[in-house]
Amino acid sequence: MGATQETAAGEGTNRAGESPEVESQPTTVTEETSVTEEGTELERSIGLVGGLSIGVGTMIGAGIFVFPGLAAGRAGPAAAGSFAIGAVVALLVALPTSELATAMPKSGGGYYFVSRALGALPGAVVGLSIWLGLVFATAFYLVGFGNYAAAVLAEAGVSVGASGVVVPLALVSAVLLTALNLVGTENAARLQNYVVGLLLTILVFFLGYGGLDALGVFGRTRVPEQFLPFGPMPMFTTAALVFTSYLGFAQVATVAGDIKQPGRNLPLAMVGSVLLVGVLYVSTIFVATSAFAASTLSGFGETAIVEVARAFGGGSGAIAILVAGLLATLSSANASVLATSRALFAVSKDAVVPRRASRMNLRYGTPHVALVLGAGPVLVLVSLNRVEVLAEVASFLHLVMYGLMCVALIVMRRDEPEWYDPAFRVPAYPVVAGLGAVASFGLLAFMQLTSQVVGVVVMLAAAGWYRYYANDVSLKGVI
Repeated sequence: MGATQETAAGEGTNRAGESPEVESQPTTVTEETSVTEEGTELERSIGLVGGLSIGVGTMIGAGIFVFPGLAAGRAGPAAAGSFAIGAVVALLVALPTSELATAMPKSGGGYYFVSRALGALPGAVVGLSIWLGLVFATAFYLVGFGNYAAAVLAEAGVSVGASGVVVPLALVSAVLLTALNLVGTENAARLQNYVVGLLLTILVFFLGYGGLDALGVFGRTRVPEQFLPFGPMPMFTTAALVFTSYLGFAQVATVAGDIKQPGRNLPLAMVGSVLLVGVLYVSTIFVATSAFAASTLSGFGETAIVEVARAFGGGSGAIAILVAGLLATLSSANASVLATSRALFAVSKDAVVPRRASRMNLRYGTPHVALVLGAGPVLVLVSLNRVEVLAEVASFLHLVMYGLMCVALIVMRRDEPEWYDPAFRVPAYPVVAGLGAVASFGLLAFMQLTSQVVGVVVMLAAAGWYRYYANDVSLKGVI
């Protein structure tokens, strides 16, 4: 079990004693391990169910537990169409990502694809930016977990000072999830499977009951609102708001080095998670706008879905959906801890950052240094308890990566290097990848100015690091 040898990316040294150039090596991918001629990298211990759990578990969160009230206030019942539009855009990116991942099933996901197609500088900007973006996102999920835990206790009648327990609960959770990932990816994947399974059970029961109620099965008459009360344009602008709910499927590609049978499981996990989550999101808006008028949902704000559950099941319904929110934030945090370490592991193996960060724990087969280096800044951000804007910065950086991954697919198909042999190929790839790139870059324009500025600063800092530290690293075309 685990890793048997640390890998090197090349010979020679640069200013930090790292490899200045990554040599091309033939790669053999097996079901159990990700292997190069130089030794074992990561154990392939995550199957299709685990891959789906990472994608679904990361995405189920804001789309169900935060956005229904906000989206209904902007677009009315047409908010369901907004989520459907978001799913279509996500699929336009998931399909190119699936092809790239089956051709290059390595840890790092978008960083690996972009660096091999477009070169080391774009790759470094994506890799370092996404690592930092995942750190911000992890902190955001953990603070959300602390808030939901405090809300569950308060709903159950347990007297706690909510503001006083949120950060301690989040910090303890960060340490425990990091420790779990340190002692084996299988353990983290198993927890993810259980958490997502229970979460989906609660949501399917809630949405099933709410859907039957909306259809009048229980005898109550509902007068449907006009689907487009504010016209068609708010449906599209709201799609830009809620698209942040679909930013999890690419985490599956980030941990591609851990996925068994990557040629089969990576496309199924990425596309399947988008489709499953899209259905859940659209169903949630349908149920919510059937239970309450859009104006009422808007008044509930971020707690709208809790009030919908309370309307159906009283206090027990509210507690059940709060527990679901607790599970959703826990699964998102766990998947992000895993993806954060793999992002840093990948850039370290390529000597874009010091190679020490890619060291493996030979007993557990996990990148323990990368995990610890991610945990440190996460704990700092959680302690500050002010990560909302940083979470949108993470979305900004993900959208940049999504757009560049679509461009990377077009470049790879145009050049078609000898080693490029994906198990899955996107039909009509120029159209799909072109639309995916345009949609990803286009959504950046709808984000807050502060998030745009911070995102650009992070990318410029990543480019500056590359010029200072790793400008002699060459990666284009290397596999």
